[in-house]
Amino acid sequence: MANMTLPDGLLDLMQKVDTPTVCNAIEVAQGKRGFDGYTKGSMFASDPTAPAIVGFARTAQIAGRAPPTEDPDVIRARRLDYFRSMSEGPRPAIAVVEDVDEPHCVSAWWGEVHTTVHKGLGMAGALTNGVMRDLGDMPAGFPVIAGSIGPSHAFVHVRNLGETVNIRGMQVAQGDLIHADRHGGLVVPPEVIPTLKDAIQKLLDTENIILEPARQPDFDLDKLMDAWAAFENSRT
Repeated sequence: MANMTLPDGLLDLMQKVDTPTVCNAIEVAQGKRGFDGYTKGSMFASDPTAPAIVGFARTAQIAGRAPPTEDPDVIRARRLDYFRSMSEGPRPAIAVVEDVDEPHCVSAWWGEVHTTVHKGLGMAGALTNGVMRDLGDMPAGFPVIAGSIGPSHAFVHVRNLGETVNIRGMQVAQGDLIHADRHGGLVVPPEVIPTLKDAIQKLLDTENIILEPARQPDFDLDKLMDAWAAFENSRT
């Protein structure tokens, strides 16, 4: 995935639509329902008004409910390796960080310092099942989609780098293409990337068959029946 070149215009289009739209468009591209590569359960956005974050995953695992048992020098070296990893790879990039303490996550990896550092390293945002804090102090332009909000960093430390992680039931491998916003996140299946731009546009066009008449002041049940028939025909 990391070496795949995205079709012209796909990145720009994905940044303009929300994650539910992309989720539906993936099913359009696949020609069936049943896509399940998305987060399950409620997520929290550091800036609910921010546009979606789109990019290639840089993965890691953290913990923090209990103090680390490894030598402090090992923990310190791994943290530096973490920042090195986040600075590498294709762009745009999203930090996708699993807190292995779930469902008892208490340690906020994402606050003013780390969001500012990651933005400075050229990353587009972060997606985590873990905790964020400093909501009024995070830099603009670096959205965080997190599993919870809390006040403390506790004993937070890095456990692993570059491994497949689990974010609320969504498996993410290093280099996967991610789309995330205040609704949660999803992994774009590699096989739909070549046709996803057209699928998004088709979805938007077909939804407008219903939305446009429904927004008119003279909309009624008869107009709904006509619009719905046209909507169904457009999907076959």
